[in-house]
Amino acid sequence: MAVIETTAEVTETRATGAPGYYAWIVFALTFGLLISDYMSRQVLSAVFPLLKAEWGLSDVQLGSLSGIISLMVGLLTLPLSLLAERVGRVRSLFAMAVLWSLATLGCALARSYEQMMFARFLVGLGEAAYGSVGIAVVLSVFPARMRATLTGAFMAGGMAGSVLGVGVGGLVAAELGWRWAFAAMALFGLVLALPYPLVVKETIDRRAAAAAGGMKALRARLVRLVSSRTVICAFLGSGLQLFIVGGLVAWMPSYLGRYYAMTPDKAGGLAAVLLLVSGAGMVFWGMISDRLAKQGKPRKVTLAAGLCMLCFVLLTVGFAAKPGQEQLILIAAGLFVAAGVTGPSGAMVANLTHPAVHGAAFALLTLANNLLGLAPGPVVTGALADSLGLDVALRLIPVVSLAAAACFLVGRLSYSADLKRLTED
Repeated sequence: MAVIETTAEVTETRATGAPGYYAWIVFALTFGLLISDYMSRQVLSAVFPLLKAEWGLSDVQLGSLSGIISLMVGLLTLPLSLLAERVGRVRSLFAMAVLWSLATLGCALARSYEQMMFARFLVGLGEAAYGSVGIAVVLSVFPARMRATLTGAFMAGGMAGSVLGVGVGGLVAAELGWRWAFAAMALFGLVLALPYPLVVKETIDRRAAAAAGGMKALRARLVRLVSSRTVICAFLGSGLQLFIVGGLVAWMPSYLGRYYAMTPDKAGGLAAVLLLVSGAGMVFWGMISDRLAKQGKPRKVTLAAGLCMLCFVLLTVGFAAKPGQEQLILIAAGLFVAAGVTGPSGAMVANLTHPAVHGAAFALLTLANNLLGLAPGPVVTGALADSLGLDVALRLIPVVSLAAAACFLVGRLSYSADLKRLTED
């Protein structure tokens, strides 16, 4: 496969503000691997009932198999992102994809809860820094005016992967068994990973290294990164809001199976549709955020806070309603806004940090998203389900959205001052 030349395309993008064809190829390939990432991660949710029946697992154990990946992502995203800056972003992304695909194959071969937990640990190790390094690669070849849209669209790949992982995984499990569901995800990841380093050139890595301007300047910018109140608030708000998303992604198939009497394939299919609605919301609210930024930059922060509060209302009312069409509509509406903060929060981080430390900045955002949200979300929801019932658990977790909204509102107060400080750097 021929390697695509990048220099002219990147120059065109930066000079005219119009992304060239190479930028879209980089986006498509990196987006495709992100889909594989989340397919390998979320296929587990589709086979929860089968694992519960075969191995006699509790809801907490099932939640821990889901949460271990987010925990590993949260703990390792920053060190592995910094390592990727040294060894090369493109090579690192390729290595990550191969590891998580082979580890997913290991899930298919697991014979016990302990073996499955170890395989899932390796999946998390492979996926740990993919989101932060991948979005840094994408943003490096696009104009700054598209940051919220690109961040929202890129992160929607996570929802698209979750949709496919749950939907396709449920269908494969129903026909061939849960082991083949994991095997199918592993094969898909390997097929996507192999051409990546052949198409995407390492000039992206060299340009990022050149932008750093030396270790002293890089250290100063890292210090500036963690001292920005607005950026810290973006980390906290985004992470807390994704607590709800993590819980819903993991437990919606089980909820539909328990309270709508659906088979695993039907529950997985409907859960996939609901997750697709959430992914569409990521893209939509990212585009809205970019439009609002033209009128007034702090408005994206206000948008994020408003989405959190709306999410709380819709999901609280939705899960309090009786099972039926009205409830599903309310849940779908809540999911449409639930992950809508990804675009605004990603743009906040990118706008308030130097391009040379975007990898580290998005690593910290990923850390917050996982340690505060995606890792504890499934586990806490499972613990509440064991003691109170899954319906009550899903009715309670949206209250976290109010804390997320408060973080964004606090960050809005310092946005303009932090932006001015960055321009003086």
